[in-house]
Order: sequence, then C-alpha cells, then structure tokens
Amino acid sequence: MTDVRETLDGLWRAESAGMLGVLARRLDDFDRAEEALQEAVAEALRRWPEEGLPGNPPGWLVTTAWRKALDRLRREATGRQKAAELAVLEGDSPPPAPTGDDRLAMIFACCHPALPESSRIALTLHAASGLTAEAVAAAFLLPRATAAQRLVRARRHLRDQGVRVEVPSPEEYPDRLPSVLRVVYLLYNEGYLSTGGAPERRELAREALDLARQLTALMPDEPEVAGLAALLELNEARAAARFDAAGRLVLMEDQDRSRWDTSRITVAVRLLARAAGADRPGPYQLEAAIAAQHAMAPAYEHTDWVTVRRLYDLLITVRSTPVVLLGRAVATGFTLGPAEALAEVDGLADRLDGYRLFHATRADLLRKLGRDTEAAEATRRALALATNPAERELLTRRLTGLPRLNAPGSA
Repeated sequence: MTDVRETLDGLWRAESAGMLGVLARRLDDFDRAEEALQEAVAEALRRWPEEGLPGNPPGWLVTTAWRKALDRLRREATGRQKAAELAVLEGDSPPPAPTGDDRLAMIFACCHPALPESSRIALTLHAASGLTAEAVAAAFLLPRATAAQRLVRARRHLRDQGVRVEVPSPEEYPDRLPSVLRVVYLLYNEGYLSTGGAPERRELAREALDLARQLTALMPDEPEVAGLAALLELNEARAAARFDAAGRLVLMEDQDRSRWDTSRITVAVRLLARAAGADRPGPYQLEAAIAAQHAMAPAYEHTDWVTVRRLYDLLITVRSTPVVLLGRAVATGFTLGPAEALAEVDGLADRLDGYRLFHATRADLLRKLGRDTEAAEATRRALALATNPAERELLTRRLTGLPRLNAPGSA
C-alpha cells in the first residue's frame, strides 16, 4: 500500500494538471472533473495493491474518472437538458491520457479573470499544479491558514458567480499570460528549493521548465515568455552543482562552475537577446539578466555587482516587491558596503519579518560588521522559519561559524 500511495502521490504532482485538463475539457466542468479524479485516485488505492500497477497509470486514472463522472451525471440527470447532455457524453469515448499541452491548457483555464490576480494564481498552483496549501502559502509569504482561506474563497467566488473553468480560446491567452507566467515561475521555485521534506523537487522544476518552453513555442513574440524561459534555463544550468555528495546545499560562491551546463547558459543568453529585440523590458527579462551576470562570471569574486545592482534598480521600477528590494540590498552590500546594505534590509522588517531569507541575509551583513551576537540571533530566527532540510542544515552550520547563507536565489 505504501508503494502505491507513493506512486499516486508522484502521479498527482506530475500529471494532475494534465489529467484535470483533459477531463475538464471533455466534461466542460472543472469542479466535476476534479471530483471525479479524486474518486479515481481513491479507487486506485483500493485496487492497485491487489491488481498491480496498470501499464498506463495516468490513462487508467483518466478513464476511471471519466466513468465516475458519467455515473454521477446519470444519478443527477433528471431534467431533459441534463439527460441530453449525458447522452452526448455517453456517446464519447473516454479522454486520452494527458499530454504536456493539456497541462498548459489547464493552467490557462484556471487563471480566470473573474478572480483577483493573487487568488487566481493561488488556485491555479493548488488545483492545476498540485501544490499543497503549505507550498502556496510559502509562495505568497503567507501563513498557511491565510493561504487555505484564499483557496476556499476563490472556489466559492467562482461557484457563486456561476463561472465555469474552461480552456480559453487562443485569443484570450494574452490577457491571462501574466498570471500564467507567475504560476510557472512559482512552480519552478517550489521545485528549485522545496518547502516540504525534500531539499528540492526535480520533477516540479522540470515540469516548470517544460511549460516555459511550451510557452515560447506558443507565443514566440512575447518577450516576457522568453525572459522567463531564460531565467529557468539559467537556474537549471547550475542544478548539478547545487548539492554536494552528502546532500548539503552548496552556495553559488562555492559551486564548481565546471559542473554548470554551458549549453543551457547559451540557450538562455539567446532567449534574452531575442526578448531584448522587442524593446519591452519586464520583470522576468530583468531577473534573467541578473542571473546571466552570475552565470557568465568566471568566478564568484569576478561577479559584476555594479551591473547587478543597476539591474535590480530597473527591476524595482516594474516589480517593487519586498523580496526584490532584499535582493537589491545584497547587491548594495557588494558595492557600497554592509552598513549601507543593512540599512536597506532593516527598512524591510515590517514586510519581511516572516521570511527566512530576510533574517539570513540580515545575519550575514551583521556578521560582516562584526556584530556576532546579533548575527546569531538573526540566524536562529531564520532557522525557526525555514522548512527546507538543506536550508536548515546550512543555517545550523552558520550558527557554528561555518559558511554563510547567500542572498535570495543565489543558492
């Protein structure tokens, strides 16, 4: 049973968006599709331990969910119109197993304009990408209870307004694109450094990169699509060097750059050049440009921090979030010194007190200024907030005076 449950957990993380996509597209009803798929998972838990895994587990779940949905519709089909709809569905064959296109279509479907942006992104991460409420909370720097309530309210709003979550036409894609990009970005972040029990979730990172590549093929003239794809390629270029043989997080300054994937860096630079040709700079292009500065430096000590800080200044003009300001403060530390940087960081205390990297960054600056007692207290605060085991191990080492934790996005 344990193996089956683990298999189903992995399938849900990797395939839930695609499975929901093909079902919702055929049923024309997202809630009904989700309910049927959950029933199919429950049936798999009962049957697979005895019968063994099917040859095509996602296809099995989709077919079973389809039958569950039809059974429920039969029980509900009292009116003439419902009976007619059921007759049409019964004449259809079960949907095929999901593909990558179905996952992307489902994300577009869930990013419904009837919801406020933060709610639609949260709902999409949860419903179409399989992230837990804890992971959604971490993505928005919110308490878990607040994120859970946001998800409940989003569903209730769609239901009360009679909004059906369905795959939009291609003409509607541009209006939904900013939310879709944010979903892919946050999905990658959860894969890159997980909020759960594993240091990273490679399957999520790969899925997000695959979605970004699909978007570049679907919308090749959108510079922010190219910018996001470039950013993810640059982060993936360092994947092999981010953890040592013991599974410990290796900071960028200590990574073996010979293990970086130069082919990915080349792809990313080309994507950035293509995006720059549109002369419409946006946050993903600028984040990618910052990442490119790190990727192209032959060694950490040769990083062009002046350019990095200038790029952060540009990023602030289009996305002035506390986390972006924290990143700029780190660049300030390498250009104007730790005292100037600490002043910038302390100015973010009201907005980032619950964010582990705020306290970790502050601790690093305090240590550079020789304020070791305060640095230790800030490190303990970061450790109390951290959930990732590799981060916790690194923060614990910091308390003993071993290598320091870098800035957001630099691990």
